Amino acid sequence: MKTKVEIKKLDKRAIIPTYGTEFSAGADIYALLDEPVTIAPGETKLIHTGLAMAIPEGLVGLNFARSGMATKKGLAPANKVGVIDSDYRGEVMVALYNQGETAQTVEHGDRIAQMVFVPYYAADFVLCDNLDETVRGAGGFGSTGIK
Repeated sequence: MKTKVEIKKLDKRAIIPTYGTEFSAGADIYALLDEPVTIAPGETKLIHTGLAMAIPEGLVGLNFARSGMATKKGLAPANKVGVIDSDYRGEVMVALYNQGETAQTVEHGDRIAQMVFVPYYAADFVLCDNLDETVRGAGGFGSTGIK
């Protein structure tokens, strides 16, 4: 399935997202930089893309880590998943966090994240006195075991 997403270049050097293969779920998002940016271990830097987009109502753009950048360079979105709402019209940016042990450099044109478009439901919250019972109940973190 495909959907149309209008996109605007805020800078002529910005790179339109691309899919690595025909069946890739995530579109690669590219860095727009005037000069290379070095990210020290434990540091987060906000990386520009030079793009704004009009995501259709009912969809959200989710920016995930690119597996190669995360495993080879230790760089991943600081917030783990960036959420781009359908009513946002500003520049899409990626907060990259260096979870590795050595400084890493990001250059103009590097693929820094991958965006997946996902439908969502908005909730109508209804206050109540009781919730329905389940087998799990209030069992939280680790309550279902590890194996």
